[in-house]
Amino acid sequence: MIDTKGKVYIIGGGPGDPELLTLKAKRIIESADVVIFADSLVPPEVVEFAKEGAQVIGSKELNLDQIMDLELAAVREGKIVARVQSGDPSIYGAILEQMRILKREGVEFEIIPGVSTAFAAAAVLKCELTVPEKSQTVIMTRMEGRVDMPPGEQLKDLAAHGCTLVIFLSITRMTKIVRELTSSGYTEDTPVAVVYRVGWPDQKVIRGTLKDIADKVRAAKITLQALIIVGDAVDPEIGGGAVSHLYSADYTHRYRRAQKAGSGTQVSGNGKG
Repeated sequence: MIDTKGKVYIIGGGPGDPELLTLKAKRIIESADVVIFADSLVPPEVVEFAKEGAQVIGSKELNLDQIMDLELAAVREGKIVARVQSGDPSIYGAILEQMRILKREGVEFEIIPGVSTAFAAAAVLKCELTVPEKSQTVIMTRMEGRVDMPPGEQLKDLAAHGCTLVIFLSITRMTKIVRELTSSGYTEDTPVAVVYRVGWPDQKVIRGTLKDIADKVRAAKITLQALIIVGDAVDPEIGGGAVSHLYSADYTHRYRRAQKAGSGTQVSGNGKG
């Protein structure tokens, strides 16, 4: 057990654009004594906010034990540690094993959420992931590879839902993804978007369908740091005239009563929002 006033902050560094850091994340990076960042996924501009004299360390060549040794050594000296990870730490952030060690050692820690690459990609695509009458569910997953998927979470199982799929860490398996999805519920004309290094200066967007997206990705020679979004939500026009009830003039909820078209007369109804 470490008896110290030091503390570790596990920080979501966002997708890459330093302006997408939360105010809290920026403040902690600015005040930390030690900043350890995933330099294969987090651009150096994100940690340039570190104060003069802070120790800034890239972790791409370090294993878990080495990273934790650095954190614990700093905490023993009463220092504040900012562990900066890409996107939001709760999505494929590999933070569980870090938290176990911090808990075991009695080290105080806090998680600071960040902008997930999933939501940054949706913003770049100018799409809503939950389109009325098309998809009200978003599944975040990855293709099975070196990491086994639990029972029921194979891509072919998830495809049966037909909803918006956000697929992480799987761009090198694009052909297999297409095969799994088209054999399990999605049609070949289902819209797909691949966003490479979202938030970085060399960001790239590839749009297509399940019929042609694998060829397009191959032609672009994208093999890492790309997010795949599958479903009708990727195409903003595909929703047709469907709209959310929330701001509809003929929809009543607790803050506003519906109006009859052209009359201004209020009518009652049920709803939430």
